[in-house]
Amino acid sequence: MILNKETAITISEYLLQIKAIKLNVSEPFTWASGLKSPIYCDNRKTLSFPKIRTFIRQQFVEVINEEFGSVDLIAGVATGAIAHGVLVAQELGLPFVYVRSSEKKHGLENQIEGYFESGQSVVVIEDLVSTGKSSLNAVNALRAAGCDVKGMLAIFSYSLQTAIKNFEKEKCPLFTLSNYDELLKQAIESNYISENDLKSLILWRKDPEKWG
Repeated sequence: MILNKETAITISEYLLQIKAIKLNVSEPFTWASGLKSPIYCDNRKTLSFPKIRTFIRQQFVEVINEEFGSVDLIAGVATGAIAHGVLVAQELGLPFVYVRSSEKKHGLENQIEGYFESGQSVVVIEDLVSTGKSSLNAVNALRAAGCDVKGMLAIFSYSLQTAIKNFEKEKCPLFTLSNYDELLKQAIESNYISENDLKSLILWRKDPEKWG
């Protein structure tokens, strides 16, 4: 869920301006899963713009203070959310770890990198939530290590029903700075997309696997 409408609008505008999000109905993108999609999101681009990355950091900090209060640790999901997680941890004066998609196959074979202790309360930072599978993989790794995961914050979510159900099943609160609905509103208002494109984009979100 998004907490602040104004923030959601601003984030959507930023992501479109710097082309961190691209919308293309006629030539859809192919995700790693093989899914065809009219939207592609690369929030790593936000790190190249000081004004935008600072805005994202401050919004994350505000949500943590308002929704979670005092926490012991900030965790970032590798690789896209590592830098954003570090910025948030630095601002809050908290330790930071990051979580790999799986254990390393060499060395100490860690999945969680950095120092932490069992029982610590954690907020997880993510750059993008699609189905929620990889995001919740990080949450479950932290829980398995004895951490108390308070919730996850993400820059953007496609708001897919699959993700909503997955987060509910794992009992992990998810807060995003913006989402698919707010992005489409900004895209149509700024003439980034046409009305026909909008109809197709709405249909994709309803049933991504059958779209196109």
